[in-house]
Amino acid sequence: MKTTHLIYFMILAAVVACQAPKPKLEQPPLIDRELLFDNPEIAGGQLSPDGKFISFIKPYKGTLNIWVKKLDEDFKAAKPVTADTIRPIRMYFWSRDGKYILYSQDKGGDENFNIYAVNPQESPSPGADIPVNRDLTNLKGVRVYIYAVPYNDPDALYIGLNDRDKAWHDLYKMKLSTGERTLIRQNSATDRITGWVFDWNDQLRLANRSNADGSNDILRVDPKELVKIYTTSVFEEANPISFTKENKLVYMSTNKGDSIDLSRLILYDPESMKEEIVESDPLKRVDLGNVFISEKSKEMIFSSYQDDRERIYWKDKSFESDYNLIKKELPNSDIHFSSSTTDENYWLLSASADIDPGSTYLWDRIKQKLTFQYRPRPNIPVKDLAEMKTIRYKSSDGLEIPAYLTLPRGIEPKNLPVIVFPHGGPWARDEWGYSSMTQFLSNRGYAVLSPNFRSSTGYGKKFLNAGNNQWGDKMQDDLTWGVKYLIGEGIADPKKIGIMGGSYGGYATLAGVAFTPDLYTCGVSIVGPSNLITLLNSIPPYWEAGRKIFHVRMGDPTNPEGKAQLERQSPLNSASKIKAALMVVQGANDPRVNKAESDQIVIALRDRGFPVEYIVAPDEGHGFARPVNNMAMFAAAEKFLAKHLGGRFQESMKPDEAKRLSEITVDVKSVKLAPAVPKK
Repeated sequence: MKTTHLIYFMILAAVVACQAPKPKLEQPPLIDRELLFDNPEIAGGQLSPDGKFISFIKPYKGTLNIWVKKLDEDFKAAKPVTADTIRPIRMYFWSRDGKYILYSQDKGGDENFNIYAVNPQESPSPGADIPVNRDLTNLKGVRVYIYAVPYNDPDALYIGLNDRDKAWHDLYKMKLSTGERTLIRQNSATDRITGWVFDWNDQLRLANRSNADGSNDILRVDPKELVKIYTTSVFEEANPISFTKENKLVYMSTNKGDSIDLSRLILYDPESMKEEIVESDPLKRVDLGNVFISEKSKEMIFSSYQDDRERIYWKDKSFESDYNLIKKELPNSDIHFSSSTTDENYWLLSASADIDPGSTYLWDRIKQKLTFQYRPRPNIPVKDLAEMKTIRYKSSDGLEIPAYLTLPRGIEPKNLPVIVFPHGGPWARDEWGYSSMTQFLSNRGYAVLSPNFRSSTGYGKKFLNAGNNQWGDKMQDDLTWGVKYLIGEGIADPKKIGIMGGSYGGYATLAGVAFTPDLYTCGVSIVGPSNLITLLNSIPPYWEAGRKIFHVRMGDPTNPEGKAQLERQSPLNSASKIKAALMVVQGANDPRVNKAESDQIVIALRDRGFPVEYIVAPDEGHGFARPVNNMAMFAAAEKFLAKHLGGRFQESMKPDEAKRLSEITVDVKSVKLAPAVPKK
């Protein structure tokens, strides 16, 4: 064939290809809310120290409880060892000798946690389904902290109790077999101790102190006194991680120093007070993330950095070899090690991705064998999940904002309804990976923007401090300019922009509809503060150590300038400007964001004749834990969003969820103002 003929046919083929109809886009079916937000089938697996048993969390009579089975048994052979039918158990662990399983539980979300113990090998009492569960601390109105699990005394825990002084926790050693407590150190407003650090021999070596001016000290525990050895300013952080094998030096994460932006890992000598830099982010992008240390060898296994995705840097070649073998079998997943036997020959690990809620496997280091255990949510149609992508855009002052964007499947990414979903904290961050909320919203047809606005952690001091005193101002701009970016890219329909979030995300929702009333069509605020003055005046007493930090990073209500700033930044004081439809969600027992915060904004809107939907769960705190409350709330929220943004929604509800929604939906005419009262 002549060259001219070949070129002709190539051009003709290209023209035909361009004229060929594009594949028809089709949205995937609605994913049932139950699959996304109801109880997982199995979750939270942990190996017993000797590897003979595996424990996990699974529903018992509709509520998440702890179950145990022999390692080589089928999961169907497992038996429950707890039986709480009111509130799910979410945090537990084995004692060092494997005799007990220990867990914490509060009442109705009040965050006053007690510690419970159960012997999983004990037979249930006659007529009972489970062994006896003992409340080891058995205190009311007291928040129990766990400071350390001794290596050499398996019948003990080091705990903190604020029964004597609500603001400060005293240090106790508690026997697991009896609950007997021995006072080790008393704490007070003078001492201001916020944490204790033990070495590998269970010797008390260091303490953390929060000073009244917002600075922090690391103290050496000497026989007769506490000696200050390391100080950071209110805008710096230093956190002891672990002592070295010889118990001489301590690994610390720190960003101390005017010229230091990203936190790094150092080795610090508490006696000589000399430090040695171990490492910082090789790419100079983010703070030090995780430092994983073997409890067997007492050596560092790896360090990690949470960038757009997690980066791992291995120190132990044997573990690195294992990891590489696992990655070959699970190539498209992020791998996280969660539990091991004492000899570290067996590990439980999870494998997940943005479009995969995950699986749990057992890794046998001796046989180099990976064995599937369970999927927490096996019925989610992963083929219908939407990918999470990293984007970056400039805010109002030129600051670059890292964010994640999830676009709905089966829809051309043009002129879409958008939901901005700012994270809570605000001193936290969003990460790449599976998110039930993100998948829920994208499946309903929304583009979901998850911005790591200024004040988000992990990106260095400058980025964090850029948010100081900027609630509702530059921090809000970071969300607004994200919407502008999506509009400019043709992705967002400017007439269909929603905002939704919890805690600080709830505040950002209220601030968004109040301060940029023409930007948003609707908002859903979940446990969000509406008045920053009343918020700061009602923080829980056990947060007293951080009060100055709040004043420095948010604004100081004790001086005229700070008070004026906080009043201006309070959405309540701009409620008259709100045009967007609003849903407000609150837990009645919330100790962080009191119910009064939601009552105030609801009353302000009601009194001006503006419609507002209000949901209050009487048995919840800072966020909903009970599935029936979550299912009812999400059913209401997705219907609300569909009404105002045009997305899809699932009409069906289980009878108990429909009943619960009717119970927690508040007639706004009945809401009465109950101002938050400072706690003493």
